[in-house]
Amino acid sequence: MPGGSDSVKVAVRVRPFNQRERNAGSACIISMSGDSTTIKNPENGSTKTFSFDYSYWSHNGSQENEEGVFIPDSSNKYTDQRRVFQDLGQGVLDNAWQGYNAALFAYGQTGSGKSYSMIGYGPNKGIVPITCEELFKAIETNNDKTKQLQVSFSMLEIYNERVKDLLVKAKQSPEGLKIRQNPQAGFYVDGLKNVPVRNYKEIEKLMEQGTVNRTTASTNMNATSSRSHMVITIRFNQVIRNAGGESNTRSSDINLVDLAGSERADSTGATGDRLKEGSAINQSLSTLGNVISALADIAGGKKNVLVPYRNSVLTKLLQTALGGNSRTIMIAALSPADINYDETLSTLRYADRAKKIQNKAVVNESPTDRLIRELKEENAKLLAALGKGGGKTADSEELQRLLQENESRMADMNKSWEQKLEEARKEWERGHGISLEHEEEHAEWRTVPYFTNINEDSQLSGVVKLCIRVGETTFGRSATATHSIRGLGIQDQHAIIKNTGSKVTLEPVNGSKIYVNGIKLKSKEELPHLSRIKFGSSCLYLYVGQMKERKPNEEKGYDYDFFMAELAEHRGVALDLQTPRISESMENLKSYVIFQDFMDLLPQISEANAISLELKKGLKFEAEIKTNEFQPQQAAKEVQIRVTNQRNKKVWVWSRDKFLHRKDLMEELYCKFMDGESIPQGRDKDPFWDPVEDIFLGSCHVMLQSLSYCVETDEHFTLHNYHGREEAVIKVGIFPLDQKGVHLGEESIVEPRELLGKPFSYEITIPEAMGVRWCSEDRSRGVYCKFLVNQKPVKSDTVWGKSYCDFNLMYQVKEKKVTHEFINYLQTHSLVVELWGTQVNEEDQLHQTFNGNGVNDINGDVLSQLKNKELEIEGLNEDLDTLKKENFNLKKKLDKQQQQIDIKRNRKASTGDIGLDADLAQALRLFFREVKTVQGQLSEIKEYAKVSQHGSSDNGNIKQALGKQEQKLQEIENKLSGCVTSLKDSVTNTLRKAKR
Repeated sequence: MPGGSDSVKVAVRVRPFNQRERNAGSACIISMSGDSTTIKNPENGSTKTFSFDYSYWSHNGSQENEEGVFIPDSSNKYTDQRRVFQDLGQGVLDNAWQGYNAALFAYGQTGSGKSYSMIGYGPNKGIVPITCEELFKAIETNNDKTKQLQVSFSMLEIYNERVKDLLVKAKQSPEGLKIRQNPQAGFYVDGLKNVPVRNYKEIEKLMEQGTVNRTTASTNMNATSSRSHMVITIRFNQVIRNAGGESNTRSSDINLVDLAGSERADSTGATGDRLKEGSAINQSLSTLGNVISALADIAGGKKNVLVPYRNSVLTKLLQTALGGNSRTIMIAALSPADINYDETLSTLRYADRAKKIQNKAVVNESPTDRLIRELKEENAKLLAALGKGGGKTADSEELQRLLQENESRMADMNKSWEQKLEEARKEWERGHGISLEHEEEHAEWRTVPYFTNINEDSQLSGVVKLCIRVGETTFGRSATATHSIRGLGIQDQHAIIKNTGSKVTLEPVNGSKIYVNGIKLKSKEELPHLSRIKFGSSCLYLYVGQMKERKPNEEKGYDYDFFMAELAEHRGVALDLQTPRISESMENLKSYVIFQDFMDLLPQISEANAISLELKKGLKFEAEIKTNEFQPQQAAKEVQIRVTNQRNKKVWVWSRDKFLHRKDLMEELYCKFMDGESIPQGRDKDPFWDPVEDIFLGSCHVMLQSLSYCVETDEHFTLHNYHGREEAVIKVGIFPLDQKGVHLGEESIVEPRELLGKPFSYEITIPEAMGVRWCSEDRSRGVYCKFLVNQKPVKSDTVWGKSYCDFNLMYQVKEKKVTHEFINYLQTHSLVVELWGTQVNEEDQLHQTFNGNGVNDINGDVLSQLKNKELEIEGLNEDLDTLKKENFNLKKKLDKQQQQIDIKRNRKASTGDIGLDADLAQALRLFFREVKTVQGQLSEIKEYAKVSQHGSSDNGNIKQALGKQEQKLQEIENKLSGCVTSLKDSVTNTLRKAKR
């Protein structure tokens, strides 16, 4: 009902398992009954149930017909694409015919099936194409001569808070299109291309063009559907002329929104990361969640709630769809797999909040002629305001913009619909050199070999086809390349491809990074049909060979996941492609999840390394599997990222979440760099910088069983890192003690039961470690060992710069009374000894001092003396400046005195005229006294520096620091000596002249 209140309609849809989930042996955690959806927690079996307007089961129960369309089988449980359109898309169409604005947006994690429901795949068309088809079918059957039906199409993308028009092939401003606000229409995109169309075929071609433009942009910076939002707007006008010749326009905007992957919605800063703020890349999705929560609160009766529409580009444009003049539908796409439980539950909660939102939709109907008159009147007022305003001001510029906007709208209204269609046709032909009707017939890729793009989003895969004609074809960033490709790690001239007519070869240029079938290409090689190519860090292509080599539908299996799995395997990560047996333990199944996490990170890490290289940051990122066998509160295994500064050898370890957060900030920084914007120089906002931290190097396990028999352990153990690589050899002793704290001998061996009820003591010693690789690689590093006893951490002192470390760590443990539990603990547990590496910031290098036994902690006395001497140097520099000024004044005084002497030279001088005056003599005495004091201080500091420098042969960084200090003091002394010499010469010359 016009003016009535409508709730946002919400549907959820669960898809089949994908290959990745089948590999992991995933269990289905979603069940549906009627309009209710239930999710089961795979850890404890608890369930949560949600009710929606529609719950669509598309997980199984389908069959494929002759046309390749999936339809329900005999169980009739499966929901196909046509049913989804009938429930959701048809409602959108009905609203449009009535003159209401309508919106449909899809939400869910990456790969959950959003794009399949919205766009579809192959013959299984989604809501958008079916809606467009049905709209034009209805238009074609319209026999009302008084009604003209007009359809126009626009397509935009929001990435990094910037709007890009996907129907414009030309290069667009890095800042993107501006978002402006109209008092009546609300927020809109200024300058967005709105193309008139006459049939569905033209919309299909425009969507293809938009998808190609979107894909090209995504190659540059991984801005796939998982990172960007796409908004398609179909404007449907019904122009109705009455008997008097006046026309009314009933208009409807149908907004179809494919949102970014919901896993980015909470990416506003990783836990424990010093950079808490989120990147602009995720701002829109985070704000959308806040808007939906605020609107749900309002619907629930909460007062004084601020809805943050203005906090992001996306929510500005969706203000009408959310809580405004629109009838809105949301479809939430769900993964059925237990490994995605957290994300799926988050999506269900999001959808549950959205269904509480209330909209107030009204029919958009206005007399066209009257609207033109109103625009003319408004322009007259604007011109009058401009006349009063005088010169150029911000207000006058805004008035001028509004005036031009109104004139543009009037000019557009005065054009006939036929004129607009003809202009759109001509523009297409200018841009493509061929008409829409005949474009498909001229597809060159049908007859020659070509490269087709592969993207994380299946909707963006296969839309770019780069033909390889007979002869030489070049790929690269340069505009002179045959096929200009942009992206991280792409050189100006990246690859040379030669087609002889029977075979095609690929050759890297100047060591460019190219992978063929997962293996790095080092020289020219022939390309087999269906080769998988990776250029740089993120450009993926499938090579399709000569026509005689091709078979129908053979490209289907080579999707993004296949590319990533192949690349991961060749990096030494094993993948079992067979589905695990049901009898396998949960721990074994989790290893598949770890592999998928690792595989997902590979392209992200590759891009981070490429950004680091281009921005000259000097960091290298590597993924590794961390094992937490002896920390039961954590997952048994997890993926972490090792970060190495290749300039100073500093090392960090980032969690997966922290890396992904930093990666977003790196992308934002790189976008600014590519757009020519200034990049912040400070460390506070630098996603590549972190203060140094201690690094886990390796561990060993010393069984405690022998202790239960009062048998000592005194052996060397190998410390291994997460990869099983040897880091060092450490000596560990565990000795039972008598009541006096003395080591028991071999004769004290007992049965464990003999210890029951008695006090028991033992001592753990770690005297040394040998072959410490961490320190041998960089002598500025240090190490310490630690272990846990009775939940209490025990840690040695830090030893710096030595591959042979004397820890001399001893720790005694006393048990007041031996129990069965204690005996059982000794017989089943081990002492875990860990070796940790330490490192220092560059600015802290002076705060370490070495001695013959390794590295002491900071020597307070030496540092205190050094600090005092540094303060003295600063004071001497100030004294030097003062002396320079005094020297200059004395020279001026001497010059004046010389002039007086010259005047008196021919006169008979009295006794007091010969020599210098008393003031000058006094000043000289003071000068020489001060200089003598300063020279004494300098000698004292020099002597201190020499003693400190030669006091120990292993003084390391303090030796270097004091050496620099001595050099600095020598320079000061030389300057003072020069000053004194200059003054002496001046005084001597003056005295000689005075005596003449």
